[in-house]
Amino acid sequence: MEKERFSLLLLEPGEIYFEDFSAYLCTADSAECDLEKNKIMGRLKMCSKSVVFDPKDIMKPIVKISLKDCSEISDASTLSKLTNALSIECNQHVEMLEGNVLAPYRFKGVKQRFLFLLNYAQVKDCLPQICQLHRASSLPAAEQNSMIAAIVHSRQSRVSFDTLWLEDLYETVIMETQANKITALVVNPGRILLTSSRLYFQPYNNIEPYPVLKIYLQEIKRIIKRRFLLRQVGLEVYCSGSSNVNHLFLAFKSPEDRNALFEGLVSQPKVCLDKMDQEMMTLQWQNGVISNYDYLLYLNSLADRTFNDLTQYPVFPWVVSDFSAYKLDLDNPKMFRDLKKPIGALNEVRLKRLKERYEEMSPPKFLYGSHYSAPGFVLFYLVRKFPHYMLCLQNGRFDHPDRMFNSIPDVWKNVMTNMSDFKELIPAFYDTEQAGDFLVNGHGVNFGYRHDGTKIGDVQLPRWADGPEDFVKKHREALESECVSKNLNHWIDLIFGYKQTGDEARKADNLFYYLCYEGAVDLDSIKDLNQRHALEVQIMEFGQIPKQVFTLPHPQRLTGVPPCPSASAGRAAESDEIDHTCGGRVLSWRRTETLAVSSSHQAHREAVTGCAVAGNLQFVVSVGRDSVLKTYHVKERRQMRSVTLSSMALSSCIVLPDDATLVVGCWDNNIVLYNLEFGRVTDSVRAHEDAVSCLAWGAAKRLLASGSWDCSVRVWQGVAEGRRLRPATSLLAQLEHDSHITCLALDRGCDRLVSGTEDGDMFVWSLETNTLLQQLAGHSGSVHGVDFSPNSNKLVSCGADSNFRVLDLTTGMLVYKKTLDEELRCLCWDGFTLLLGGSSGSLYVWDLLLVEMKKQIQAHKGAVLAVSASRDGSIVVTGGEDRCVMVWQPTYFT
Repeated sequence: MEKERFSLLLLEPGEIYFEDFSAYLCTADSAECDLEKNKIMGRLKMCSKSVVFDPKDIMKPIVKISLKDCSEISDASTLSKLTNALSIECNQHVEMLEGNVLAPYRFKGVKQRFLFLLNYAQVKDCLPQICQLHRASSLPAAEQNSMIAAIVHSRQSRVSFDTLWLEDLYETVIMETQANKITALVVNPGRILLTSSRLYFQPYNNIEPYPVLKIYLQEIKRIIKRRFLLRQVGLEVYCSGSSNVNHLFLAFKSPEDRNALFEGLVSQPKVCLDKMDQEMMTLQWQNGVISNYDYLLYLNSLADRTFNDLTQYPVFPWVVSDFSAYKLDLDNPKMFRDLKKPIGALNEVRLKRLKERYEEMSPPKFLYGSHYSAPGFVLFYLVRKFPHYMLCLQNGRFDHPDRMFNSIPDVWKNVMTNMSDFKELIPAFYDTEQAGDFLVNGHGVNFGYRHDGTKIGDVQLPRWADGPEDFVKKHREALESECVSKNLNHWIDLIFGYKQTGDEARKADNLFYYLCYEGAVDLDSIKDLNQRHALEVQIMEFGQIPKQVFTLPHPQRLTGVPPCPSASAGRAAESDEIDHTCGGRVLSWRRTETLAVSSSHQAHREAVTGCAVAGNLQFVVSVGRDSVLKTYHVKERRQMRSVTLSSMALSSCIVLPDDATLVVGCWDNNIVLYNLEFGRVTDSVRAHEDAVSCLAWGAAKRLLASGSWDCSVRVWQGVAEGRRLRPATSLLAQLEHDSHITCLALDRGCDRLVSGTEDGDMFVWSLETNTLLQQLAGHSGSVHGVDFSPNSNKLVSCGADSNFRVLDLTTGMLVYKKTLDEELRCLCWDGFTLLLGGSSGSLYVWDLLLVEMKKQIQAHKGAVLAVSASRDGSIVVTGGEDRCVMVWQPTYFT
């Protein structure tokens, strides 16, 4: 069967195509004897606002007759001797695709009568329906849409899903509903059927490539709730495999209908969705695992931006500001646009004039009367690639040649100076796979001539680009450059984040017309049809602010982190070695894949509470609730010393960088200093008014921090110099809390200290001023472990609520959160590989560069209470409730 030229893009945006009939077309002024010779065979399409005749001969034009231009629609048998013929008299008609060439439509403003001789259908059956639609066309737009909606509902209510299309007689029907299939500028209604095996879409017409679209449930990868025209009625389904469609965007009549299908889908056991949570993506982007391009695509999707809805098309930033240079110098900051400001605020002279207008404006006030993304702007960029979309949007016409997308430098100049042009870019400007095909007039469309006589052809590129493919390649390199990476978080704040609305938007000069914002108007509550229609048109044409994704400042991308082998930006790993100094531990962890047991021994009579590696990897030190300190020779696999240090339990221990001094915290309120080389206690001081629960060491300034059940943290100096530890001379600060201290960490520069408490709170303190800097989102139970990243920008924590969290300290944003199967009792982190000990004996190995768990190991028979690593990362040691100490050797990612 030959493919028809007819498509829904030949209709008005949103117009509905009902059905078609086999017919012959002839004009009424033909002599009856010439009818047989002059008639044209084709298909007559009945649509909600027009009738369209698609000739079988592709060289003849498609004829579209708008119902509002019709003066008479009748049975032709009353006018001639013809039988079963439909007569349509109109004042104007449109001819499209004549000669099968894509070009502006030809509007024929002459009165003419068309006769359609139906081959199989009966005029008496279809005439009442066409006449009803004709009557609707005479009404004002809002009332016309209302009447068409009633006609559509009447037709659809008489149709149910044809179960003959089910592939399996044994699949169970879960639910049936109706929805509109949405593609760019097109709405196509149909029936939705969810079974135990598949999701079906059966259109009410025959325009789709298949009579029924089907998606196998096991092939569904993502299901996303979306907005459509600022209403929460959209659902987008992505799949892969043997289904005859890999993507379906549906819009429902109400949020309840949408939610019913969503719940029905996710409750099916065969549906297994990809896990791609927001926190993981943000952390991977920060670490350089995914590119700026991929992260922006992801954020657009989170914010309800989709390629299938031009009113919510993905938006990308202008990043380059110099399009006149002969070379794109990515090391020169002057080549780049200021991403801290919206487009409209980049030119201060223009911004001043906009603010003056703003002050004189009555509410609701706005700075920018034009948006940064709207259907017209998207097609402005894509007109060469998708000219038929522009013809649909602009009623069969292209823009004036001088107003078209003719030159990238000219467009940049315009958005910098024009008082009504603030558009950003679309993904195609950075999509290297498409190689800049949108910049080339590949269809050979005649767009006309500019005022200087120049014929519109390909887009003029900057001097630094050698062609469309080279332009996109270099432009993508600019997007991924260090200068953009360091500042992209500011643009994210403007478009998807906390500077999008409210006072922060006003301060950032980021205010648009109120109808751009979700929640600005409740369309369902507006009863006046004309008012609702006007608002819908404004929303559709003006542009929509993305759904807000972040309410706190977005964290900055880390620059200078080690390259990741799987980074989507395509960078190759130069080395697996990662060297950092963190909390007194000089770690050099290659990215750990798993841990293998080197040795295991029962060292204590009660639970092991602290462990460390000392003596150039020779000794493992452990302390426990039996009050005993023990040392174990790693290579010889034998116990070296066993010393009772207190009459009460020992809580923690730290080996200082000299490999000779061990600091031990005791439940008898004391801190004990022990010399590992000579095997003797060198000092013991009553450090707190209650048990010492935890210790932390800061190598940069050689500071010791101790936490206690007396709800205080104390910071000491002089420990590494061999001086006696005395409060009068050694105590630098005392930081008070409201509950027991459970864990501590010092940052790399010893400028900040973080404390975790029994109540689940976490506090960041300045050691310069001894004041509280931040109270962070904590855990719902006791915090058992905290640590800073090597660059001190992030913090990881774990707790009794089975969660571990990664927080960005610059913004206070929770970057990642994961709930595991058991309470988490301890952690060890080098900034990339995270080791977590669980209450059921599990040892978890997490790669926080790729943000994925590499291994879960059953390490102990009881809770893992302590985990530590040697300075070079070659040995990991754990202690548990089962009184055992285990020595592990990491195997590394290659």
